[in-house]
Amino acid sequence: MSMPTPTRRTLFVTGAAAGIGRAVAEQFLRADWFVGACDVDEAGLTALQQAWGAERCQIARLDVTSTDDWQAALKGFALATGGRLDVLFNNAGIAIAQPFEEAALVRHHRLIDVNLKGVVNGCHLAFPLLERTAHSRVINMCSASALYGQPELGTYSATKAAVRSLTEALDIEWRRHGIRVVDVLPLFVNTAMVTHEVSRMKTVSTLGVRLGPEDVANTVWRLANASAASLPVHSLVGWQTKVFALLSKLSPGALNRLVTARMAGY
Repeated sequence: MSMPTPTRRTLFVTGAAAGIGRAVAEQFLRADWFVGACDVDEAGLTALQQAWGAERCQIARLDVTSTDDWQAALKGFALATGGRLDVLFNNAGIAIAQPFEEAALVRHHRLIDVNLKGVVNGCHLAFPLLERTAHSRVINMCSASALYGQPELGTYSATKAAVRSLTEALDIEWRRHGIRVVDVLPLFVNTAMVTHEVSRMKTVSTLGVRLGPEDVANTVWRLANASAASLPVHSLVGWQTKVFALLSKLSPGALNRLVTARMAGY
């Protein structure tokens, strides 16, 4: 595999085999970035690399809960890029859309491991590469469910609220290293996670699925390319998310709770 030129910018993205991760990877590949694409879906990764070429897209199996997987993937990426990492996109995630007590506890634990510990792992282990790359940034996949805990998405909402808080904290801490840390918060996106797991929820039928992976990819692209000083910590994707965020700020807590409960059929 040929080495990227010193001026070619680089992206490392988790959950890259399909959905939002793939849309982001391909948007950056179209712009001639070098992309490290990682996932547990090795067939999906292989298809991505075959479409774009190994000289532009490096792939690696990565279970984000495994520090060994992270270290191996980042080592290979650093060898290919000369240690350059412009943007880390922590995208991998799973969901449980079910009454809390009905889902097996092991599923809740797995969700926390992937959605929260996976992001902690990525930020911590990628830090040396981010620190040595000028104007680097981390973009974390968050969710509108972080604005107010969603019935039947309780543990998922909790992990996304935690990712939101982690993003805020690291963005303050890491500015001294020249690293910006931001997140993106969409509502329901037309991905396999929503169609296979979340679509049964009343909230989905009430609000609809109005975003596609490309909508999130466009936001990630903007955050990757805007000047560091102009970046918002939180980027709301879609008009529905923006309306809910505004209402959550302006409305009393009791009203936010009532609206959330009614949309979910409770």
